[in-house]
Amino acid sequence: MPITKQELRDIVDELEQYKGRATELVTVYIPAGQNIYTVADQLEAEKSTAKNIKSTGTRKNVGNALDKITRHLKEYKKTPENGLALFSGNISKVEGQDDLRLWSVEPMMPLKTRMYRCDKDFILEPLKEMLEVTEVYGLLVMDRKEATIGLLEGKGISVIQKMTSGIPSKVRAGGQSSQRFHRITEGLTKEFYKRIAEEMKKNFFDLPKLKGIIIGGPIPTKDEFVEGDYLTTKLREKVLGKIDIGDSSESGLKELMDKSQNLLANHERIQEVKEVEKFFQSLGENPKKTALGEEKTRKALEFGAVDTLYLSSSIEKFLIRELTKLAEGIDAKVVIISTETTEGEQFLNMSGIGAILRFEI
Repeated sequence: MPITKQELRDIVDELEQYKGRATELVTVYIPAGQNIYTVADQLEAEKSTAKNIKSTGTRKNVGNALDKITRHLKEYKKTPENGLALFSGNISKVEGQDDLRLWSVEPMMPLKTRMYRCDKDFILEPLKEMLEVTEVYGLLVMDRKEATIGLLEGKGISVIQKMTSGIPSKVRAGGQSSQRFHRITEGLTKEFYKRIAEEMKKNFFDLPKLKGIIIGGPIPTKDEFVEGDYLTTKLREKVLGKIDIGDSSESGLKELMDKSQNLLANHERIQEVKEVEKFFQSLGENPKKTALGEEKTRKALEFGAVDTLYLSSSIEKFLIRELTKLAEGIDAKVVIISTETTEGEQFLNMSGIGAILRFEI
């Protein structure tokens, strides 16, 4: 069963503490959709390879960790829906003693990484990226001949769809008049824009974590697309900005992100200010359905009364983890507020902990 975000954070914090004496801590990532039996067979083969390790201690520890993982995989009939992350190794701090452990993690969102690694540390970056992802951004780079639709999740960019228009080059077929050729290409361009809009609707319209869309391309192509009647109203309202770039291929998505950093940072700050102002407004207009401070907020969480929990990023980390776990247990929304804005500093000075409630307590 998939774990909660807070449980994942606790596991990552724990696994970061362990260090191997050599490259003897084993990390295995099985992505969503991967055949679990294929992975199990590959790890069985790795056991034979591990027998060639020169160091007796390292050979023993890697072999034991692989044994523990392969035995555990036999409990599964298929790969869990979001994939599986496995960590095993001898974590004893006393040389010569054994403390062989196994951690099996079914993440709360699809795992895309495939990995088998022996190292002095457990490899945790794919899980850390999941902890960073609270929203996603839709990406589109386009010109009249080609378009690439992508998704920004945390720091990772994934390609969703590549499309071509089929519009002929500027060299006209023999006998075609300039006007006729122009009409043909304009018609094909509009059809291409419609196809792009349909793909964006299919992939983005019902995406719950979609925070915005960024579109890149040459002038005037991207402007024709955004300002024309192609995107649904909902998606058009999600467009954060249009960036001038010339590359409409997969590498154009990276260029689009490089040129959008200020846009994204400004958007984050705007959204954060709106969230804090929402809390302050509730505190002023409806104080009985608003909690301020750790004691009142904790009580509201225990009663299941919290609709939205607000926490400053500058309060104690253990407190953020503890209160977030309580909030996730009652399906409350959690908003982390930085101190990069005046409103965020003001919230921290007021204790940095608060909540808007579902009902009075």
